[in-house]
Amino acid sequence: MNFAQKLVIGYFSAKFKIWSKLSKRKAAEKAFDLFCTPVPAPPKKTPAVFEKAEKLHLKLDNETLVGYRWNHPQSKKVLILHGFSSTVKKFDHFVMPLVKKGYEVIAFDAPAHGDSSGKRINVLSYVKMIEAVYEAYGPFHSFTAHSFGGLALSLFMEQQAYQSNKKLVLIAPATETSSALDSFCQLLKIDDEVKGEMRQLIYNMSNQWPEWYSIRRAAHQIKAEVLWIHDTEDEQTPWSDAEKVKEDQHPNFKFMVTNGLGHRRIYRDNAVKKAVIDFL
Repeated sequence: MNFAQKLVIGYFSAKFKIWSKLSKRKAAEKAFDLFCTPVPAPPKKTPAVFEKAEKLHLKLDNETLVGYRWNHPQSKKVLILHGFSSTVKKFDHFVMPLVKKGYEVIAFDAPAHGDSSGKRINVLSYVKMIEAVYEAYGPFHSFTAHSFGGLALSLFMEQQAYQSNKKLVLIAPATETSSALDSFCQLLKIDDEVKGEMRQLIYNMSNQWPEWYSIRRAAHQIKAEVLWIHDTEDEQTPWSDAEKVKEDQHPNFKFMVTNGLGHRRIYRDNAVKKAVIDFL
């Protein structure tokens, strides 16, 4: 954590402490708002493969989603999904190898990310985006998802009646929402009462507690072939959560466990890329 990040965390910690004294509910609303607000990534040069892509636009509620497509049309399609505070442009190195395997490749920036519009996102809006993309550009044979995208994909997939011959790659997926919420509150020193109010806000959205938004829970309904790639030193989506899914021994789940790649370097690793392409 750099000095600027420490300053931001200190600023919000102090704010939440003040808000908490005034109203636990109001403090929870502001905390949940921050929990759902991606951190804008610093501008970087667009990877060359994206300059050659067909650009797609999709309206969802009041937002415009921006996507990219290569090698259209093909009978087999793959959808690439990114994580929180990220963009599909970080997964440029997967595009051409998948095209060479005969895939039509589609990648969309989620709401409030990359070139898509919006300011906030939660897992329900991410799932809704996947549903909209699937309806407009699917059906998809395969999916590759990182972090928060992995959670959204898992919640989407458990709803699908027909999963035969489909393949999912989950790279460092956000396995448990309850763990993400606990880490967020611990980082910003949010007290248990405010966290309890945040839990209630989540329940009010869909009549489900944070524990329901769980890949471990959804895994029992996922019948597609799954390759799960996770690093033991991942500090954002802890291996301890993923390990429980591994211990459940789903016959359609295959695990690749790395050591020392962390949460982001893992999807840039050559061995990981090869494993993903070989699996798909």
